[in-house]
Amino acid sequence: MLKLNKLFYKSDVNSDVFGDRIEPAPEARKYLSACIAKVKNHLTPRIRHATKEKLGMERVVEPRFRTQGSWLYDTCVEPSSTPPQEMDWDYGIYLPVTVWQENGPPHEMAKAYFELVEGLLVDLCKQEGWTLLAGKNTCIRIKVAAWAHIDIPLYAAPEEEFGKIRDRIALEEAHLRKTFDSIAADSYDFAEAQQQQWEDLDHIVMATREGEWKASDPEVVAKWFRDRVSEHGEQLRRVCRYLKAWRDFHWQEGGPTSVSIMIAVTQRFQPKPGRDDLALEDAAKRLTNVFLSSIRERGIDDGREDFNRLEPADRATASRRFGQLANDLEDSRLLGVQHKDQAIFQMKQQFGLRMPVDSSLVEADSAADTIRTTTPIRVVPPVVPSTSAG
Repeated sequence: MLKLNKLFYKSDVNSDVFGDRIEPAPEARKYLSACIAKVKNHLTPRIRHATKEKLGMERVVEPRFRTQGSWLYDTCVEPSSTPPQEMDWDYGIYLPVTVWQENGPPHEMAKAYFELVEGLLVDLCKQEGWTLLAGKNTCIRIKVAAWAHIDIPLYAAPEEEFGKIRDRIALEEAHLRKTFDSIAADSYDFAEAQQQQWEDLDHIVMATREGEWKASDPEVVAKWFRDRVSEHGEQLRRVCRYLKAWRDFHWQEGGPTSVSIMIAVTQRFQPKPGRDDLALEDAAKRLTNVFLSSIRERGIDDGREDFNRLEPADRATASRRFGQLANDLEDSRLLGVQHKDQAIFQMKQQFGLRMPVDSSLVEADSAADTIRTTTPIRVVPPVVPSTSAG
């Protein structure tokens, strides 16, 4: 039997295995970060100026910006085939609204908000040589390179909620500085407090191109996933990345969405200490059945949303491919030590050219290793009847 773990993950700083090769390149990360900064710097003063004059606010307010999606979850991977695949960065704009009706801001503000931001981006795109892509109903898309785009969804929340949270954070800081010395106060993680700010927004709606407000809070998914990673460890995040990269290799376009894979993997995830190959195999086996039906999670929107957007025929294809992945992982593990090259070949068939060809990364698996990585099964204690002596 074989251990394939090191083909996927090594803790060495200078490792070059599959998990490293699918990470976004530092140059790509740096370029996209610079694009995000340009978007924020361009839009902030212009939206602020327009909030009263064009959006009908009672007073001028300043928009907030936040990265979300895979860059927030830290599950982003380099595309397998560019083009047509592209790296995407979701960058939400949050508008503190001064007038909040029963179901959100005034109805007419949604379309005005969408048209305002899209119009403001025209000059920036022209200046930077980017392409503004019209047509998406739920966000504004900017193509910033042949291999990448930025999606900008537009949100609104009551101004008073932003204000209360901001005041609370300021009070916490003042209290710390009064109670402790300045060194202790400076060591407090105010970035974490700012993170809490997003979690505490109770009313968030998203503007659509059609001029509607839709209830939508991306923080719910982010918080749910953060909690599960805290529970299970970083192996969960890595397995999500492996399967996203596997999806990109088998579907140049379409296929299971990234968020559906992330949620399906996370549900009933079983950590396998030191064995990413076993954790991946276990996840693939479960997803073989999961993707045949709806994917819902009570911890996200009370389970109302079905995250499996595939049509019935595509669900069957996804199930078949997940099943083949699970079979190939198991078959490769069960090979003898003299067949390491065959195991690597089968992994390349599943994951593509980014899978390393290095037999030293494949190790012999002993029975003791298998026992150590097997999840314990809870055994119901036997019922012992009461007895009496005499």
